[in-house]
Amino acid sequence: MRLPYVADPPPVQTTEDAAIVQRIRERRAPRPLQALDLTLLHSPPVADGWNSFLGAVRTKTSLADDVRELAISRVAVCNKAWYEWGHHAPLAIQGGVSVDAMEAVKSDALGERPEGLLSEKQWAVLVYTDEMTRTVQVKDETFAALKRHFSDQEVVEITATVAAYNCVSRFLVALDVGEKNGTVPGPVSELAPH
Repeated sequence: MRLPYVADPPPVQTTEDAAIVQRIRERRAPRPLQALDLTLLHSPPVADGWNSFLGAVRTKTSLADDVRELAISRVAVCNKAWYEWGHHAPLAIQGGVSVDAMEAVKSDALGERPEGLLSEKQWAVLVYTDEMTRTVQVKDETFAALKRHFSDQEVVEITATVAAYNCVSRFLVALDVGEKNGTVPGPVSELAPH
């Protein structure tokens, strides 16, 4: 980590700062504050906005768990945000994505859709995520493939998820939150719930 983590419990200067910490704790419950939270809390207003926005993206959209977590996990791979990968790849597995499919997601380049591992719908999300993350511009055919499987609302939610987690991954990597920069994640099977 390039900055010291804020102490837990975080020191607060105002009742507003205390309310911010409480909102973050409530979103994280039953888990404790995470390394990301203890970094963001260097700036309570930023931490508060982040908590609200990412909370909505993670828990208030209509997206199925597999779709949301595949998108987040692929952003992590593209940006080598292994702290993010370690948190979201297991959630993709819990959402029904196989360990073998997640190994394919972890590949640097997507190549061709691995038959029998990922549905066309899941693959459309991964290709869209890759283009949004790596080149920003999304090809018309990539968008059309996504649109075949998702409603307008879901397209907005997928796009917001990919954009939000690009923000998250860039923050994590730049500050080395979780001390994962330069590491290579182990086999996906080590992340799977037992």
